[in-house]
Amino acid sequence: MTATPSAAASDTGAPREAGPGVRSRTHTWEPPTSYADGAGRSGLEVLRMCVEGRFPQAPICGTLGFRLVAAEHGRAVFVGEPAEHLLNPMGTVHGGFLATLLDSALGSAVMSTLPAGRAYTTIQLGVNMVRPVFPDTPNLRCEGTVIHAGRTTATAEARVTGSTDGKLYAHATTTCAVFPLP
Repeated sequence: MTATPSAAASDTGAPREAGPGVRSRTHTWEPPTSYADGAGRSGLEVLRMCVEGRFPQAPICGTLGFRLVAAEHGRAVFVGEPAEHLLNPMGTVHGGFLATLLDSALGSAVMSTLPAGRAYTTIQLGVNMVRPVFPDTPNLRCEGTVIHAGRTTATAEARVTGSTDGKLYAHATTTCAVFPLP
Protein backbone atom coordinates (compact mmCIF):
# COMPACT_ATOMS: atom_id res chain seq x y z
CA MET A 1 0.00 0.00 0.00
CA THR A 2 1.31 3.39 -0.91
CA ALA A 3 0.31 6.93 -0.17
CA THR A 4 -0.23 9.06 -3.27
CA PRO A 5 -1.70 12.52 -3.77
CA SER A 6 -5.44 12.62 -4.47
CA ALA A 7 -8.37 14.98 -4.39
CA ALA A 8 -9.54 15.67 -0.86
CA ALA A 9 -13.15 16.31 0.15
CA SER A 10 -14.38 19.81 0.86
CA ASP A 11 -16.62 20.67 3.82
CA THR A 12 -19.58 19.63 1.68
CA GLY A 13 -18.01 16.28 0.80
CA ALA A 14 -17.29 17.30 -2.80
CA PRO A 15 -13.73 16.72 -4.06
CA ARG A 16 -11.41 19.70 -3.84
CA GLU A 17 -8.01 20.25 -5.33
CA ALA A 18 -5.32 18.14 -3.66
CA GLY A 19 -2.80 20.12 -1.68
CA PRO A 20 0.65 19.25 -0.41
CA GLY A 21 0.67 16.25 1.85
CA VAL A 22 -2.78 14.95 0.88
CA ARG A 23 -2.67 11.16 0.78
CA SER A 24 -4.75 8.31 -0.55
CA ARG A 25 -4.63 4.62 0.17
CA THR A 26 -5.53 1.68 -1.99
CA HIS A 27 -5.43 -2.00 -1.23
CA THR A 28 -6.33 -5.25 -2.86
CA TRP A 29 -7.98 -8.37 -1.56
CA GLU A 30 -9.01 -11.75 -2.81
CA PRO A 31 -12.71 -12.26 -3.52
CA PRO A 32 -14.48 -12.86 -0.21
CA THR A 33 -15.30 -16.39 0.75
CA SER A 34 -17.55 -17.69 3.45
CA TYR A 35 -17.17 -20.33 6.08
CA ALA A 36 -19.48 -22.43 3.90
CA ASP A 37 -16.79 -22.37 1.20
CA GLY A 38 -14.75 -24.55 3.57
CA ALA A 39 -16.99 -27.42 2.41
CA GLY A 40 -16.95 -30.04 5.10
CA ARG A 41 -13.95 -28.63 6.99
CA SER A 42 -13.90 -27.72 10.65
CA GLY A 43 -13.39 -24.10 11.68
CA LEU A 44 -9.83 -24.89 12.72
CA GLU A 45 -9.06 -26.44 9.34
CA VAL A 46 -10.35 -23.32 7.54
CA LEU A 47 -8.35 -21.00 9.81
CA ARG A 48 -5.15 -22.99 9.30
CA MET A 49 -5.72 -22.82 5.55
CA CYS A 50 -5.93 -19.01 5.89
CA VAL A 51 -2.66 -18.89 7.84
CA GLU A 52 -0.97 -21.07 5.21
CA GLY A 53 -2.31 -18.95 2.33
CA ARG A 54 -4.44 -21.77 0.88
CA PHE A 55 -7.68 -19.93 1.72
CA PRO A 56 -8.02 -16.13 1.56
CA GLN A 57 -8.00 -14.10 4.73
CA ALA A 58 -11.13 -12.03 5.37
CA PRO A 59 -11.20 -8.81 3.30
CA ILE A 60 -11.40 -6.72 6.51
CA CYS A 61 -7.82 -7.79 7.25
CA GLY A 62 -6.49 -5.95 4.20
CA THR A 63 -8.79 -3.00 4.76
CA LEU A 64 -7.48 -2.32 8.26
CA GLY A 65 -3.98 -3.80 8.05
CA PHE A 66 -4.00 -6.94 10.16
CA ARG A 67 -3.68 -10.67 9.48
CA LEU A 68 -4.27 -14.06 11.06
CA VAL A 69 -0.89 -15.60 11.88
CA ALA A 70 -1.73 -18.63 14.07
CA ALA A 71 -4.67 -20.85 14.94
CA GLU A 72 -5.09 -23.87 17.16
CA HIS A 73 -8.08 -25.36 18.95
CA GLY A 74 -9.57 -22.57 21.12
CA ARG A 75 -6.97 -19.96 20.14
CA ALA A 76 -6.33 -17.48 17.31
CA VAL A 77 -3.57 -14.88 16.91
CA PHE A 78 -3.58 -11.80 14.68
CA VAL A 79 -0.91 -9.18 14.05
CA GLY A 80 -2.02 -5.59 13.36
CA GLU A 81 -0.04 -2.69 11.92
CA PRO A 82 -0.90 0.75 13.33
CA ALA A 83 -0.60 3.47 10.69
CA GLU A 84 -1.52 7.05 9.87
CA HIS A 85 -4.65 6.13 7.87
CA LEU A 86 -6.19 4.74 11.09
CA LEU A 87 -6.02 8.01 13.06
CA ASN A 88 -8.92 9.73 14.76
CA PRO A 89 -9.07 13.55 15.14
CA MET A 90 -6.90 13.40 18.29
CA GLY A 91 -3.98 11.83 16.40
CA THR A 92 -4.26 8.39 17.96
CA VAL A 93 -5.29 5.18 16.21
CA HIS A 94 -9.08 4.94 16.18
CA GLY A 95 -10.59 2.62 18.76
CA GLY A 96 -12.53 0.90 15.98
CA PHE A 97 -9.26 -0.57 14.71
CA LEU A 98 -8.60 -2.17 18.10
CA ALA A 99 -12.22 -3.29 18.48
CA THR A 100 -12.18 -4.93 15.04
CA LEU A 101 -8.82 -6.57 15.70
CA LEU A 102 -10.16 -7.93 19.01
CA ASP A 103 -13.46 -9.07 17.46
CA SER A 104 -11.53 -10.91 14.74
CA ALA A 105 -9.33 -12.76 17.23
CA LEU A 106 -12.27 -13.56 19.50
CA GLY A 107 -14.47 -14.84 16.68
CA SER A 108 -11.65 -16.84 15.12
CA ALA A 109 -10.87 -18.45 18.46
CA VAL A 110 -14.52 -19.52 18.68
CA MET A 111 -14.45 -20.67 15.04
CA SER A 112 -11.46 -22.88 15.83
CA THR A 113 -13.67 -24.98 18.11
CA LEU A 114 -16.49 -25.53 15.61
CA PRO A 115 -17.02 -28.77 13.70
CA ALA A 116 -17.84 -28.77 10.00
CA GLY A 117 -21.32 -27.43 9.33
CA ARG A 118 -21.40 -25.02 12.30
CA ALA A 119 -20.90 -21.23 12.25
CA TYR A 120 -20.87 -18.34 14.71
CA THR A 121 -21.70 -14.67 14.93
CA THR A 122 -20.81 -12.11 17.57
CA ILE A 123 -23.77 -11.15 19.75
CA GLN A 124 -21.89 -9.23 22.45
CA LEU A 125 -18.52 -7.49 22.43
CA GLY A 126 -17.02 -5.73 25.44
CA VAL A 127 -13.84 -3.77 24.74
CA ASN A 128 -11.49 -2.05 27.18
CA MET A 129 -8.72 0.18 25.81
CA VAL A 130 -5.98 0.87 28.33
CA ARG A 131 -3.35 2.90 26.45
CA PRO A 132 -3.25 4.93 23.25
CA VAL A 133 -1.92 3.54 20.00
CA PHE A 134 -0.04 5.95 17.73
CA PRO A 135 0.77 5.54 14.03
CA ASP A 136 4.39 4.75 14.89
CA THR A 137 3.49 2.17 17.56
CA PRO A 138 5.19 -1.11 16.61
CA ASN A 139 3.00 -3.97 15.40
CA LEU A 140 0.36 -5.22 17.79
CA ARG A 141 -0.35 -8.85 18.64
CA CYS A 142 -3.90 -9.89 19.44
CA GLU A 143 -4.55 -13.31 20.93
CA GLY A 144 -8.06 -14.64 21.43
CA THR A 145 -8.80 -17.63 23.67
CA VAL A 146 -12.06 -19.51 24.12
CA ILE A 147 -13.46 -19.68 27.63
CA HIS A 148 -16.57 -21.75 26.84
CA ALA A 149 -17.66 -23.46 23.63
CA GLY A 150 -21.18 -24.85 23.84
CA ARG A 151 -23.78 -26.09 21.40
CA THR A 152 -25.51 -22.69 20.99
CA THR A 153 -23.18 -20.12 22.57
CA ALA A 154 -19.47 -19.57 23.08
CA THR A 155 -17.47 -17.04 25.06
CA ALA A 156 -13.90 -15.88 24.60
CA GLU A 157 -11.40 -13.30 25.78
CA ALA A 158 -8.59 -11.49 23.95
CA ARG A 159 -5.71 -9.14 24.61
CA VAL A 160 -3.86 -6.71 22.35
CA THR A 161 -0.20 -6.36 23.32
CA GLY A 162 2.83 -4.75 21.78
CA SER A 163 4.73 -7.27 19.64
CA THR A 164 8.08 -5.94 20.82
CA ASP A 165 7.44 -4.66 24.34
CA GLY A 166 4.53 -6.83 25.54
CA LYS A 167 2.61 -3.77 26.84
CA LEU A 168 -1.16 -4.23 27.12
CA TYR A 169 -3.11 -1.87 24.81
CA ALA A 170 -6.63 -3.34 25.00
CA HIS A 171 -8.58 -6.40 26.09
CA ALA A 172 -12.06 -7.71 25.36
CA THR A 173 -14.62 -10.43 25.88
CA THR A 174 -17.31 -11.76 23.58
CA THR A 175 -20.35 -13.94 23.51
CA CYS A 176 -21.07 -15.63 20.19
CA ALA A 177 -24.13 -17.43 18.94
CA VAL A 178 -23.29 -20.85 17.47
CA PHE A 179 -25.63 -22.25 14.83
CA PRO A 180 -25.81 -24.71 11.93
CA LEU A 181 -24.84 -23.36 8.52
CA PRO A 182 -27.96 -22.55 6.49
